[in-house]
Amino acid sequence: MSSLNPFHNALASHGLPISRRLALQYVFGGGVSVLFSNSPLFGAAAAPPVTSAGSTPRAKSVIQIWLWGGPCHLDTFDPKPEAGADYCGQFTKPLDTKVPGMRINDLLPVLASQGDKLAILRGMTHGLNGHETASYVVQTGHPEGGRIVYPSVGAVVSLFKGRAAGYKNEIPPYIVLTEPQGRFSEAGFLGSRYKPFATGGNPAKTPFAVEGIVAEGFSDERQRARRELLHHMDTLGNAVPKHPAVAAMHRAEEEAYDLMLGDGAKTFDLNQEKADLRDKYGRSTFGQACLMARRLVEIGVPYITINYKGWDTHKQHFQIMRRQLPEMDKGVGTLIEDLSTRGLLDSTIVWWGGEFGRTPKVQNESPWNGGRNHHGKAFCHMVAGGGFRGGHVVGATDARGEEVTERPIYPWDLVGSIYQLMGIDTEATLPHPLGLTARVIPGKDEKLQSGGKLLEIM
Repeated sequence: MSSLNPFHNALASHGLPISRRLALQYVFGGGVSVLFSNSPLFGAAAAPPVTSAGSTPRAKSVIQIWLWGGPCHLDTFDPKPEAGADYCGQFTKPLDTKVPGMRINDLLPVLASQGDKLAILRGMTHGLNGHETASYVVQTGHPEGGRIVYPSVGAVVSLFKGRAAGYKNEIPPYIVLTEPQGRFSEAGFLGSRYKPFATGGNPAKTPFAVEGIVAEGFSDERQRARRELLHHMDTLGNAVPKHPAVAAMHRAEEEAYDLMLGDGAKTFDLNQEKADLRDKYGRSTFGQACLMARRLVEIGVPYITINYKGWDTHKQHFQIMRRQLPEMDKGVGTLIEDLSTRGLLDSTIVWWGGEFGRTPKVQNESPWNGGRNHHGKAFCHMVAGGGFRGGHVVGATDARGEEVTERPIYPWDLVGSIYQLMGIDTEATLPHPLGLTARVIPGKDEKLQSGGKLLEIM
């Protein structure tokens, strides 16, 4: 079954909404009458071409590092040792970075060495404390509760920078390493054509078993033999090979097998990297996902999300942080350094953050015993590259990290800034299937609180 995934995804990339059942009917030569009489393939219209009327693009790609669950701002990029142990907990000696006055957690030495490339956003706020609603707001740049379900930033970038805009790479334009978040629809009203390709698998293992592309125990020769057998059984394709729908299926199949047997599969082969560089990223799933993201940027993929679990630390917070922070530091710090060394950081936005922060006051009482809860009033994100100027801190929180006191940054402010650097017109509308007015980011008429785009670091 997994060998059908690239075929199914390639059909979707052509704007052909085909089910897995219909794909099976096609490749095994059955269900001809169903295909011709009921298939949405016939007369299916692809999404209209989309042009970007924004500013001249400075960024070609985005690597979004999504800390699933919400990282604590006090224990990452907004340390508060002066607030006392009830707030800073075990982290009492933050590190100075290369930038005077910019301090971060002492378990982040690699990122500290890259401080001149980082823009730390300490004024992030939205006031939401629920995972689903906060994730939706941060990932889409739109407020919760409306009747329109908006697409994520990755889906919007895929719309503006994907196939309709001339993207020709065989690897889909929106990739998730390694599994979707699942807390909201990434594609929203744009539909399945703009959902991310989730790799599955574990990039720290050999081989990296990318779902539908790289299969453990299957040689290229065996895949070719299976393909020849399917062609032999393809009574429909052999009967009407020139029919537009069948021809589209054949093109999709070619793209799928190019991924499985061509350069696409090689892209996911991390054994092509030097062992010492892999060690530097860290041999963890996350560290190798960061290395994989750099490889995807190198071949021009516009949007890559790394879904990094483990940050919902209601209990055993500090024990988890002592494990997670060094792993995160190696992966993200090495990624920024590697992109810079290769001349890719200027054209790649690295966007680090989660749906909210965590309560500044440590919950020492039972049953939490040293945990932190959800905190949407004030939290941190970090951006680097792609036109964002490093060595800056934007916004500030109070002495305990409970409230934003300077330069609030709302999700639509950050998302709009990313779109602008990507050359996407922030006043453009998106193609809603019911003809509703759906803007790339909220308009002034929606009267949302806003600190404005991050022009001070752009």
